Amino acid sequence: MGRKLYHGVSWYPELWGREIWEQDIAMMKKTGINVVRMGEFAWSVFEPEEDKIDFSLYIEAVNLLHAHDIDTVMCTPTATPPVWISHGHPERMHQEPDGRVMGHGSRQHACTNHPYFRERSAKIVEAQAQALGRLPGVIAWQIDNEFKSHVAECFCGTCRGLWHTWLEQRYGTIGRLNVAWGTAVWSQTYQTFEQIPQPSTAVPFFHSSSLTTMHQLFSMELIAEFSEMQADLIRKHSPQPITHNSSVAFHLDNERLFGKLDFAAYDTYASFPNRNAYLINCDLWRNVKKDRGFWVMETSPGHGGSLRGQPQLHPDGYLKAEAVAAYALGAEAFCYWLWRQQRSGCEQPHGAILSAWGKPSIGYRNVLEVEDARRILEPVLLDTRPLQAEVGVTYSDRAKVFLRTEPHRNLQHRSLITHYYEQLLDLGLHRDLVPEGADLDGYRLYATPFLPYLSRELTDKAVAAVEKGAVWIVGPLTGGRTQEHTIPTDAALGRYLEELAGVETLYTYPMDGSGTTGTALGITAPLSLWSAVFRPVSAKAIGLIDQGPSQGEAFLTERPVGRGKIVMLGSLPAGEEGESMLRRILLHYAGQAGVTLRTDVSPGTIVAPREGVGYRLWVAVNMDGQGGSVTVPQDCRDALTGEAIAAGRLFLPPFGYRVIRMELAAES
Repeated sequence: MGRKLYHGVSWYPELWGREIWEQDIAMMKKTGINVVRMGEFAWSVFEPEEDKIDFSLYIEAVNLLHAHDIDTVMCTPTATPPVWISHGHPERMHQEPDGRVMGHGSRQHACTNHPYFRERSAKIVEAQAQALGRLPGVIAWQIDNEFKSHVAECFCGTCRGLWHTWLEQRYGTIGRLNVAWGTAVWSQTYQTFEQIPQPSTAVPFFHSSSLTTMHQLFSMELIAEFSEMQADLIRKHSPQPITHNSSVAFHLDNERLFGKLDFAAYDTYASFPNRNAYLINCDLWRNVKKDRGFWVMETSPGHGGSLRGQPQLHPDGYLKAEAVAAYALGAEAFCYWLWRQQRSGCEQPHGAILSAWGKPSIGYRNVLEVEDARRILEPVLLDTRPLQAEVGVTYSDRAKVFLRTEPHRNLQHRSLITHYYEQLLDLGLHRDLVPEGADLDGYRLYATPFLPYLSRELTDKAVAAVEKGAVWIVGPLTGGRTQEHTIPTDAALGRYLEELAGVETLYTYPMDGSGTTGTALGITAPLSLWSAVFRPVSAKAIGLIDQGPSQGEAFLTERPVGRGKIVMLGSLPAGEEGESMLRRILLHYAGQAGVTLRTDVSPGTIVAPREGVGYRLWVAVNMDGQGGSVTVPQDCRDALTGEAIAAGRLFLPPFGYRVIRMELAAES
């Protein structure tokens, strides 16, 4: 990929004639589009009948785009297998937990683990890589499209057999599995791996937590293997980097999936009122493949939509704010779904840059604003890099699985983490969302909230950071389950963690509705969620329960370890008072940890800090459309105009942005 900021679209040349191609490309040039993504739904075009494979249409399209200086991200087409794979073969199709077998249509209807589907997928992907992989216009590859966005685990006969094999490889003997899962409860002890069911809906109550959680992890591992199979085939014939367009909403372990891919990319259709869900994506995907810029592979130029759903239209100006925030926070590309509105299919109402009849859409003028911003920002952003935050928060798709199995009161890992993230955002603390396997060097404040299973490896990494001076905030809802989704028997949160933290956990129970309130750092608030109540052993109580069944006991403790501290937060403060308490806790420990990457911004405005040689950039963006301000700590300059900026309050118009350059030598 070239040294540029990409501004891209999804394009479907198979749906339109050559005359439309010429019109589209002329308009792309006018609009500033410099990269096109295509091919993800074109299997029936490439191979209309088994072994009759022809990529000539796409070779022509790639070459035509390249002749107009537009690059291509080529996608493998395995999300939409053609009808000759499906028809008359229900055994090849995805099966739901209630026994329903998918029919042909829509997408993701085939079982990606069926041997025939795997064989045909391998054949079309390798043929595609051979035919297109070294064309000069192809700069990158995308595998499939939105893995597991419409379906989750498959319950077909093929997957049942693979499930049993996976269990045997994991546990070795059926006896070890029975012990690990505690199957003596309700006479669920198994004699062979083949007896173990998949967690279908055909049971009177619930399957065991271990079975349900392990089956989800099994499914995630197999889809990652499917991706890796395709990546290996592409690399045989093409030197270009490989990605997948993922999301935290899908049924995936993204850390596992991207482990053997080259750069991170995601799709997001967060609406304007839900803009924090957009920002959290940038702060997460920047860290999934830390050495490469991430791509926003799909977002809407104006609004989403399908036959049964039509989200809210973006206000004018918001798309520009989204793009500037993404580029500033580390995106290499900002891309839309889609270029020309589809005249047929199930997503006809979806927003596009051009209408089906070839005229600019309602979002077109906002796309032009994005292109203006991209051109202006490109030189200064390419000369700098995003700064690693000093505050790190773990996001875990595996924790998401545990909370799907045991959601308590309909809890979701993503919404819990987003709420936690919003407090850091409101405080102006620059933050990274990091996977469980991330390197923790450089994080002064590190938090692991909503992580039911806390691995020994992650614990040891966090403790190593603490010994060097970091503050580690553990919880809430962290550590109360084992790797097999059972309850620890040596201590409520595991003896290892409790001894490190210097606490004894007296009780764990749901505090919602129990009348429990707590006071910490001068703020009193209701306490919520499944909570842990502590008695300090070698720790100090910082937050005490003053009403409720555990009155007088601690819900917030701290213990010095090395040059840092381990902080245990056993419950989530609730309501407005709770948000104030959580912000006070985070700010208090950020101060104790020596966090300096904090900006004084008005609500609805963000700052993305970047660093060049001898200077620092702050890219300030107003995201709420109300206008905003940021306090500039020193006299500096506008990096785009050279205009002097005096220390003090700097104001931004609605959806506006400023790029502030501060010389590092001038910092005190």
